[in-house]
Amino acid sequence: MSAAIQSPRPSHPDEDDFGLPGWIYHDPDFFELEKRAIFRTSWQLVCHSNDIPEVGDYHRFDLFGESVVTVRGKDRQLRSFHNVCRHRASRLLDAQKGNCGHLIACPYHHWSYSLEGKLVGVPQRTSFNGLDMESRGLVALEQEIFLGFVFIRFEPGLPSVREMAEPYTHELAAYRMEELVPQGRVTLRPRQVNWKNVADNYSDGMHIPVAHPGLTRLFGRSYAIEAKDWIDKMSGTLQDQISSNWSERLYQRLLPQVAHLPAERQRLWTYFKLWPNVAFDIYPDQIDFMQFIPVSPTETLIREIAYVHPDSRREMRAARYLNWRINRQVNVEDKTLIERVQAGMASSSYTVGPLSENEVCLRSFARRMRRTIPESRKPTK
Repeated sequence: MSAAIQSPRPSHPDEDDFGLPGWIYHDPDFFELEKRAIFRTSWQLVCHSNDIPEVGDYHRFDLFGESVVTVRGKDRQLRSFHNVCRHRASRLLDAQKGNCGHLIACPYHHWSYSLEGKLVGVPQRTSFNGLDMESRGLVALEQEIFLGFVFIRFEPGLPSVREMAEPYTHELAAYRMEELVPQGRVTLRPRQVNWKNVADNYSDGMHIPVAHPGLTRLFGRSYAIEAKDWIDKMSGTLQDQISSNWSERLYQRLLPQVAHLPAERQRLWTYFKLWPNVAFDIYPDQIDFMQFIPVSPTETLIREIAYVHPDSRREMRAARYLNWRINRQVNVEDKTLIERVQAGMASSSYTVGPLSENEVCLRSFARRMRRTIPESRKPTK
């Protein structure tokens, strides 16, 4: 296993050798701190620009009572707004995605807004003394489009998405992600665990040979992990040894060459996790995004969808189906693992656990948590 880490050394010489304390994985007060200190300023992924290709198309994203819509305007530009009417705070658009036509109209009193967010229609307008139409448009959010994906945040604070992902932008460029189109729809998978348990497990390389026999059959012992300041990378190359499992064996055999990928990426599976809760699973045949949406101290929604380059080859269609079968089993295994950990975090016997020097991603995540919320340094509450 290879590993590299670029983050500065911690201020306390010994704390880097330990993970985060168990109490912060279920404590309500700490969860409220995370909402303010981490998620208000974090970049959250709404959709891909090709999820909303036509004028009036929109995609909705919700987090902690905030509702956001990204909509394509008449000028073909994408804009993200709070999904809230400026009159009486009604939610404007209900569906997770759709097309609102040429106006965004409130279902309560029919205030209406242009696709560019301007207030353009108010019933009984003359009865509103001194109404300033110009200042009552939809409230925009800060938005960044990176490799075709639309990110928003509620408050400034972190570097741009491009800056955070910069250590690997040269690798990501090979996948022509701006050209991706959605395959299927966004799915939400509830998990009865703290969001950090999902994030920890995603970047944990040591459990692969123990708990994921399918991935071990595919990669052997070649799974590698790295940690940079804001982004982790995990990767494995499909080995030549034929798997004993039929789904894996067929995937190894049928996965076709992808014309735009260099030779070293034709059989490479790569995973990237962007602080704090966005991840990309990058395969030669498709690219999935995963988002670990916190719901409560012990509940998380895993939000995900697959994206592909249009390819009508029979072998590619088969490979994508087999990819789904393989990863469905991995997801089942991971669900069991993180639920076991979540239960153990509540034990009075557990404070913090030691970390191997090879657990570079867990060390990096814990370091970032301690710097962002100093209470993370307390072994017990």
